[in-house]
Amino acid sequence: MKTGNSVVSIPPRITISALRGGSGKTLLSLGLAAAWESRGLCVAPFKKGPDFIDAGWMSFAAGRVCRNLDPFLMTREQVLRSFTRHARGLDLALIEGNRGLFDGLDVTGCCSTAELAKWLRSPVILVVDVTMSTRTVAAVVKGCQLFDPDLQVCGVILNRVAGSRQENLIREAVETYCGIPVVGSVPKLGKNLFPERHMGLVPHQESEEGRKAVAWTKQVVEAHVDIGSIGEILDREGSGELQITEEEGLSEIPVSLPIRIGYILDRSFWFYYPENLEVLERLGARLVRLDALADPSLPPLDGLYIGGGFPETQAAVLAANAGFRESLKAAVEKGLPVYAECGGLMYLGESLEIDHAVYPMVGALPVAFELMKKPQGHGYTVLRAEAPNPFFQEGTVIRGHEFHYSRPRLTRPLDARFAFRVERGHGIDGARDGLWVKNLLGVYTHVHAAGDDLWARRLIEKARGFGGVDREFFHE
Repeated sequence: MKTGNSVVSIPPRITISALRGGSGKTLLSLGLAAAWESRGLCVAPFKKGPDFIDAGWMSFAAGRVCRNLDPFLMTREQVLRSFTRHARGLDLALIEGNRGLFDGLDVTGCCSTAELAKWLRSPVILVVDVTMSTRTVAAVVKGCQLFDPDLQVCGVILNRVAGSRQENLIREAVETYCGIPVVGSVPKLGKNLFPERHMGLVPHQESEEGRKAVAWTKQVVEAHVDIGSIGEILDREGSGELQITEEEGLSEIPVSLPIRIGYILDRSFWFYYPENLEVLERLGARLVRLDALADPSLPPLDGLYIGGGFPETQAAVLAANAGFRESLKAAVEKGLPVYAECGGLMYLGESLEIDHAVYPMVGALPVAFELMKKPQGHGYTVLRAEAPNPFFQEGTVIRGHEFHYSRPRLTRPLDARFAFRVERGHGIDGARDGLWVKNLLGVYTHVHAAGDDLWARRLIEKARGFGGVDREFFHE
């Protein structure tokens, strides 16, 4: 519930953006975060858009949890509240954009990095890949300035520079025609310690060389970026107050007994927005961390939340842990409330096929999955509940995003019950998403509690009802 407007002072902020994806903004953002953190500054890291992997690396580099700011999943007021709540009291805020600066959902640039930067009143540092170009770079930067005069494009970092001659010509052209400084010039790098997969960086949890990789980005930035000049831009252009609409605190759902909500967090499942776990706690849950790879069985729980991840990377280990799989299936059959997203949905199916090898999964849902070479669903989603299901009333609309390489195949079509009609996105079959049985709902779409916490409220409510059931079945 809204309670009125207030003006909030927050630390200086800067947004790192680019002309397109793959220009180097992630590596430069990581290097800046690590460099500032090593200088004793408290950095509030943010990632624009729906992203778990880059946000995880930003958390790793900054030493502080990175928050996602998403204009599609969150309203302007929700974005500003999240930003001010998590940046307040720190030394500076670093926002990494996504895709190209003006790339959004329509011709107006809705949900673009530029729109977010204007909401936050944040100056922008533009990372430009200058491969095989010189003076044209200035024309492109000037175009960005003129394209949206309300946007503060305050500096440029040149990336993949071939040599000093190219650098000097571009630097002079940008400063002459655009009136802003070139604050960095990064040469073509002979190595990349960040291997890529699935259109992004490999998760830092999978990289044994994580610290070494972040240290490398820090060295690159310190050697080739003028951190002092960026600091001057922060002080000069990045400070200022924001007006936000205050909201009443989240009220807990009254419970007579503590509610135990499990969540699987291991090398397979780790796609969780911090807000999603935090909202469950604020609603009264006691969170219980689980490991589907190593735990012998499911402990006594009142509810379970399984996020996304890459179960395909640990498929053999997941399959080998039959005790955990079987106890989870038994709990579902007893009515345990379960909310699962993407990788969690895959785990709850009957099997996962990878390169013709088939691995048994939990078997709670009548579906099998095959890992494909190309994305089967990628982007924002809009789902409308069209049938009775454990979590959402008919007609409820939820916004989220999907990104999966798996292709589902219904093994018992007559037993398959869908919760949602897909209005945007792909879902399970291009038209429907959300398979459910008893109190389990598995959906490809990821949701963000800072934008909509209805799923969390419903999980708590279902868990409260299930809490009266004898928990001894977990040990049968």
